[in-house]
Amino acid sequence: MGIITLKNIRTYSYHGCLIEESKIGSDYLVNLDITTDLATSRLTDKLADTVDYVLLNHIVVTEMAIRSNLLEHVADRIIKRIFNESQSVTRARVQVSKLNPPIGGDVESVTIEIEEFRS
Repeated sequence: MGIITLKNIRTYSYHGCLIEESKIGSDYLVNLDITTDLATSRLTDKLADTVDYVLLNHIVVTEMAIRSNLLEHVADRIIKRIFNESQSVTRARVQVSKLNPPIGGDVESVTIEIEEFRS
């Protein structure tokens, strides 16, 4: 087994429950790691034998572009797509951080983290 990690995927998205958030948008960071069997790709050196991190990044960016009220909802969509589009992934963990959230205080970011295992 092995882990593939994508750190600090940056997006500008429009998530949030406030009307202003849907119009103005915010900066986000997404961290993702997946567990998969890397034994074959270690031997063959072929992209077809692993989980393509270009695909993982594409899933994150695409799902972050779809507005959600809650970060939990967008994170769930990311995980579901990863499991649907890459059958070899056995575990996915995603962190979605909203930078400078409008919560009435000096807060650098708010982050949610979801981890799921293939059933």
